[in-house]
Amino acid sequence: MTTAAPSPRALAHPARDEIRLEAVLHALSDAVRLRIVRELADREAALSCSYFDLPVTKSTTTHHFRVLRESGVVRQTYQGTTKLNALRRDDLDALFPGLLDTVLAAALADSARRALPGSGALTSSASG
Repeated sequence: MTTAAPSPRALAHPARDEIRLEAVLHALSDAVRLRIVRELADREAALSCSYFDLPVTKSTTTHHFRVLRESGVVRQTYQGTTKLNALRRDDLDALFPGLLDTVLAAALADSARRALPGSGALTSSASG
């Protein structure tokens, strides 16, 4: 059962038993959303939307947080006028053991690989 939104400031989230693997994988498949999840996991705390310095517009940022919330990856709550985001690690680990840690480790390894000299975008050269 989806958590009801009792007031205009409360946001609906899927209950633990409503979180689906395909929705979580979709949410984690986008580079911006994965960056948000990585930062939430690194900080191990609820962070405001404005904390994140993302290379997208505000409306696109809102979309990314909504996808993460509706998939069950994050929980959003209001503290005054600030919307806080917290990783739903306990729910994700209970439903999909090892998934989040594996994705985060792979993302870290990918970032490290891309940061190495000479690991920039592949270039093609015209042949003969």
